[in-house]
Amino acid sequence: MVNRKHKASHGTKNLRPMVFACLFAAFTAAISPLKIPLPFTPVPITLQTFAVLLSGSMLGPLYGALAMLLYLIVGALGIPVFAGGGSGYGALLGPTGGYLFSYPIAAFAVGIITASVKKKQLQLAANVFAMLAGSIIIYAMGATWGRFSTGLPWSAIFAGWVLPFLIGDAIKLVIAAYLASTMSVRRYLR
Repeated sequence: MVNRKHKASHGTKNLRPMVFACLFAAFTAAISPLKIPLPFTPVPITLQTFAVLLSGSMLGPLYGALAMLLYLIVGALGIPVFAGGGSGYGALLGPTGGYLFSYPIAAFAVGIITASVKKKQLQLAANVFAMLAGSIIIYAMGATWGRFSTGLPWSAIFAGWVLPFLIGDAIKLVIAAYLASTMSVRRYLR
C-alpha cells in the first residue's frame, strides 16, 4: 500500500511541471498573433519574448526550455502559433527563424540564473539580470541567423533587427521580472 502511494505521488510530481510547461507553451501561442509589423525590417514587434522570459524564470531551466520546445514543435507541425499566425518550417527556417530557435535556450539560461538565487530579497534583481541575459541570447541568435540568411551587413542587422526593439523589450523585461518575482509558480511544481 505504501509503495502505491509513493508511486502515485511521484507520478503527480512529474505531471505538474509538464502541465505548466504545456500551459506556458499555450500562453506563448495565445499572445503570438499580436504583432506590429515594421516597414523597414522583417522582424515584427511581438509579445513572444515576454513569454520566453517568464517561462524560464517561473518554471526553471528544464521546464521553461521544454515549454518553448513544445511551442516550436506545435508551430513546426503547421499550427499557426508563431508571430501573426505564422507556422511551419518556412517560419522556422526563414530570416527570423533564429529568434524562434533561441527561445528554448534563452528560457533555459533565465531559469538557470534565477534558480541559483535563494534569497527572496534578491529575486527581482536576479530576474532582471537573468532576463537581460535571456534577451541577449534572443538578440544574438536572431541577428546572427538574420545576417547569414539575408546577407545584410552587421550594421543593417543591428539597425533594423535589434535597435528598434530595445525599448519595448526593456519594458517587457521589467514587467516579466516583476511578475516572476511576485507570483510563485515553482511551489506548485513540487
